[in-house]
Amino acid sequence: MCVVLIRSLILYLLVIFAVRLMGKRQLGELQPSELVITILVSNIATLPLEDVDIPIIVGVTPILALVCFEVVISWLNLISPKLRKVISGSPKVIISNGRIDRETMRELRFSVDDLTMALRSQGIFDLSEVQFAVVETTGSVSVMKKSGKDTPTREDMKITAKDCDPPHVIISDGIILNAALNNTGITEAELNRLLRLHSIDSRDIFIMTADREKNCFCSMKDGKNLAFKGE
Repeated sequence: MCVVLIRSLILYLLVIFAVRLMGKRQLGELQPSELVITILVSNIATLPLEDVDIPIIVGVTPILALVCFEVVISWLNLISPKLRKVISGSPKVIISNGRIDRETMRELRFSVDDLTMALRSQGIFDLSEVQFAVVETTGSVSVMKKSGKDTPTREDMKITAKDCDPPHVIISDGIILNAALNNTGITEAELNRLLRLHSIDSRDIFIMTADREKNCFCSMKDGKNLAFKGE
């Protein structure tokens, strides 16, 4: 039993390392080559766990080899568009100028249900709203609405707004996150002053966010919310 646990831990850490090395993607965003490597790695990792007579190196070696191979292929994809097209394919336009390309959908084996489901996932329930749509190499669908159906922006409405990065979580479950705090330009001394000013103990905060404009929001552990601006 101890041997199985040790093997499980080693392979777990190895697979985590392998996935991190291949890059940060969600399962639905994997390129075909990445998906194949992921499936092979998961299958190989189970072999030394199912049969303790198999040396663990038999599982470790092919996993490392496959990951190294995938890293090399990814690097080659970056410098060779032709190879990238062969391995990953190319995006396919299925709607252009509001017209559905049935031939391309047939080529991709993309059904009407697949199309409508992809559109619904992006909040589009009416095909007449779509101006242009592309099936990406990952299988996801990117959509551009018709100008008259798209949501107007501040620029369209002649409303000026200052660009600002999103807020950062600076306190999580009562713990001050110094790395995130540095991104807001707020010092720890200034944060403590703000908390004292509003009679807040950091240990009572569940989540606190702040942006570079020093707009702060606190969600307290007792369920209360508090918003204020630093000076």
